[in-house]
Amino acid sequence: MDNLLEWKKQQRKRLIAAREALSEETYQQWSRAISDFLKQGFPKLQKMTLGIYWPFRGEYDPRQVARYFGQQGATLALPEVTGKDEPLCFREWLPDTPMKNSAYGIPVPVETRVVRLDAVIIPMVGFDQHGYRLGYGSGYFDRTLATYQTQPLTIGIAFEIQRLANVYPQSHDIAMHYIVTEAGIFQTGNDKLKPISAPQCDG
Repeated sequence: MDNLLEWKKQQRKRLIAAREALSEETYQQWSRAISDFLKQGFPKLQKMTLGIYWPFRGEYDPRQVARYFGQQGATLALPEVTGKDEPLCFREWLPDTPMKNSAYGIPVPVETRVVRLDAVIIPMVGFDQHGYRLGYGSGYFDRTLATYQTQPLTIGIAFEIQRLANVYPQSHDIAMHYIVTEAGIFQTGNDKLKPISAPQCDG
């Protein structure tokens, strides 16, 4: 592609607008479906240190399902931006944890302990048939994952309206292990995204 940066910029604009334009009823319906797939397909998260995110611009809100995993024994964590070109710092989070506004106005826990992740639920602006994610363009998640010698389990979250044929990944981009939408659970294997049932899921 001749001008990949411009293409990605336009796709981000289009996909975020489509997500923000959803009716509240549709948003809630699709979100419930995603939460159910996460609970059914990823019981192992109940015993893991799990990174989530604070929802932004119409993203699926993972906090309720995170509370469920936390009640079953998971340690929960939210990301903090510590510098423009730095990896994210994940801090332990509970629903009653004091919060402060950080980069982009997104809340982060106040001075809770920093943790290393076993698994992370990652928001996606878009995704493709190979399991690659289109993010906001800052590269924070890719830089963070690159700091792990053993990759945490990565679960990308989006709605089906954010699906693309190809996001044209670069050498530093890391494919998701799984992607969950309101339509189901999809696993990345052999450079291809394939639908699987919850019992087939290894999460």
